[in-house]
Parts: sequence; structure tokens; C-alpha cells
Amino acid sequence: MIDSLVEDSKSGWIAEHRKLYLEDGDAGHMWDSSPAGGPGPVPTLLLFTTGRKSGNESIMPLIYGEVDGGYAIIASKGGAPKHPGWYHNAMAQGQVQVKVANGLYQAKARVAAGEERARVWQQLTQIYPPYNDYQQSAGSREIPVVILERI
Repeated sequence: MIDSLVEDSKSGWIAEHRKLYLEDGDAGHMWDSSPAGGPGPVPTLLLFTTGRKSGNESIMPLIYGEVDGGYAIIASKGGAPKHPGWYHNAMAQGQVQVKVANGLYQAKARVAAGEERARVWQQLTQIYPPYNDYQQSAGSREIPVVILERI
């Protein structure tokens, strides 16, 4: 079975968005989510991680929201039953690199829990409502809310 998100990350719309973002952070910052069932333009960042198994650099464009001290992202993988690879890599590394528009930052990655998770989840579903559908599709997997605290 082919993982469509992995394929899109290599040669599809995710790869195209990443390429644009790397070439011009201002042009890549806002992503038009309407073709994917979203509300239209939403803010995205680039998350740089290193594969915990492969050792290869991974650059993933992700929708984000601003939170105290940094940014929040959702490890939804479109509602798949397993967490995305970037999530496992970020948790293994602890420290990641983040590009927001044309700014490049080092950040500590951690998972939000309890009231913080609920609050940030609500904030990000206001930005991108399909996250609620993804949570239903994910079944018993609670989709992680990852906080990227700027270093």
C-alpha cells in the first residue's frame, strides 16, 4: 500500500509547496488549503528534522499557530492511524530548526498535554477546521499537538 502523504512529500503538492517556500519564504508562508478542504490561505512553517533511522534531512511544510514563546503544529498525518515520521524525528531530536516566512530559528520540540493541549488544539482548529475530522479518522490515536519553543 502506498502512503499518499509520503508520495506527495516526494513529488506532489507537498514537495511543490516546500520548493516554493525554500525559494521564497514570503511566497510559501501562506498555503491555499481550499483544494484540500480547508478554509483558504493558512500560515505554514517549514520544520527541519533529521531522520532517526536514515540520518537524512527532512523538511516538512506544516500549518502552525503562534503560542507563547513559539509555534504550535499538529501531528495529524491527515488522520492516519500512526504518527507522521517528522513527529518521531522531532521527539527523538528534541531540538529542531524552523523556518517561518524568511526567518530561521532553532526550537525545542515538546508535546502539549492537558489543558494546554485542549487550548492549542482549539486555536489550531480555528485556523484549519479539518483537524477535527482528522482526529475522528485517527480513531483511538490522540493526535499530538507539538509546541516549538524558540531557543
